[in-house]
Amino acid sequence: MESLQKTGSFKPRGAFNRLLTLSASERAQGVVGVSGGNHAQGLAYASKVLGIDATICMPSSTPANYVQGTLGYGAEIVFAENIHEAFQEANRLQEKGLILVHPFDDPMVAAGQGTIALEILKDLPNLTRIYISIGGGGLIVGMAAALKAANPGIHIVGVETRGADAMAVSMAADKIVELSAITSIARTLGSPKVSPFTFEYTKRLVDELVVVEDDEAIDAMVYILERTKMLVEPAASCCLAAARRHANVISPNDQVVLLMCGGNVSVSDLALWSSSRSS
Repeated sequence: MESLQKTGSFKPRGAFNRLLTLSASERAQGVVGVSGGNHAQGLAYASKVLGIDATICMPSSTPANYVQGTLGYGAEIVFAENIHEAFQEANRLQEKGLILVHPFDDPMVAAGQGTIALEILKDLPNLTRIYISIGGGGLIVGMAAALKAANPGIHIVGVETRGADAMAVSMAADKIVELSAITSIARTLGSPKVSPFTFEYTKRLVDELVVVEDDEAIDAMVYILERTKMLVEPAASCCLAAARRHANVISPNDQVVLLMCGGNVSVSDLALWSSSRSS
């Protein structure tokens, strides 16, 4: 339940791991991140704890709860028209001296996210199958590296939603493909393209990719809320949706983990999705 972490997702793990590698002079320069979701809050929080100035480049369509959370942790926000322009703005700020903390294209960020796998293996040393969401791919490659090192037989399933499936589209084409737009409601999976780093290690370490529909993710989200009283976001509930598709191949002897990577859902979004589902 990474949705219960500080800031509501796994993102502080990678942010802290990257920031702790910076020298004193680099910390003094300040850092810049790009995010319309959980990385914004994770980097803002880690920067605040470590006393580093942080600037987050965000699409103007970023939901208010993410904006308020990021500002609440003391970061400065620069808005851009879309995620593509947000990356361009971050590159400009990097050229001015800020240190870029990429949301996924950084081995140190990925390694920080991989600490989740170490904790899972401590609890479930006989883990056989795990479902992990893919946005840009930093989470899954960091975790997969740790999981496969411990036991190459663990079956790792990467999960995306249709319209935020940059990794699956790229794997099908056997090259990195940039999505023209993110059309899924799972905004925190909304990287327009993966990186050579995450593409290569996903190809090496991840056994299977599953792309589910938004409606499946919403149904799974509502099920989790009603049955466990835990509110997660569609970028997390999609893992349950994927596991449901695999119900006939999961054996009674399997030890299965569904990673709930985040829970930053606004009340307005929850009401909108619930209304859409019921209609």
